[in-house]
Amino acid sequence: MKFINPKTDFAFKRIFWWEQSKEILMSFLNAILDFKWDKEIKEVEILDPYQAPKIKWLKDTYLDLKVKTEKWKSIIIEMQVLNIKWFDKRVLYNLTKSYANQIEKWEDYLKLRPVIALTITDFIMFDNSEKYISNFLFKEKENNSIYNWDLEMVFLELPKFKKDLKNLKDIQDKWIYFMKEVDNLEVEPKNYKKYKVFEKAFDLASKINLTKKELDILDKESMLIQDKRWMIDYALEKGYDEWIEKWMEKWMEKWMEKWMEKWMEVALNKMIDNGIPEDEAKIILWIR
Repeated sequence: MKFINPKTDFAFKRIFWWEQSKEILMSFLNAILDFKWDKEIKEVEILDPYQAPKIKWLKDTYLDLKVKTEKWKSIIIEMQVLNIKWFDKRVLYNLTKSYANQIEKWEDYLKLRPVIALTITDFIMFDNSEKYISNFLFKEKENNSIYNWDLEMVFLELPKFKKDLKNLKDIQDKWIYFMKEVDNLEVEPKNYKKYKVFEKAFDLASKINLTKKELDILDKESMLIQDKRWMIDYALEKGYDEWIEKWMEKWMEKWMEKWMEKWMEVALNKMIDNGIPEDEAKIILWIR
């Protein structure tokens, strides 16, 4: 048995985005996020994969997942494979945009609810720390007092996680290892059997359960990522930094438009197959 790579967009959504994935998503979020002063997530509402702007001139931003918890917290989740320029600013932009878009200009600020940006990277963002999970809040510069708890950024840097399969201690370790290595496994490991949620996760990640069309989309996405990595490495080696910046902007715009058309078609058919009326499915997916 072979498993798909959850670091690709299609696979990430297949495992975490569907209605039957809620238990998987809650388990993952509870394992990764720090809820010391709050109860764990027991219910989530999986929202559209786009942040539909309430203000027309706001830049349209694509996010991997956006969920709302039973405590009215929003969590935006992004899986990033390539370390593109200004990615740190993009994370801030997505976080603050999600927060601001909760209300219209004339609405009461009390309606604003906390937002957490969970960013999973397949590269190292913070060279000055060995921590693979980093939490950021808005604090006072000298005494570290919290300004407000409404905005939080959490980063999971997969390359920093060095534990092997036999040394995984808890469910957090197992989820991080799953995200990093599941596509290199042949079967579900024995030390994962303790948690039933992983049986569902491995089932959704199994290539056996994919259609030919889904496998084709997955292969093409993986090849595009590899090609992009090669082009960036080559350009850096030759010193074409300016070329990288211009090319990345054009490539992302064209590729995302083409890719999302294909992904939306698969997602729409999947939802219809699961008994969701076509009109409702299109509303969920924001197909106009």
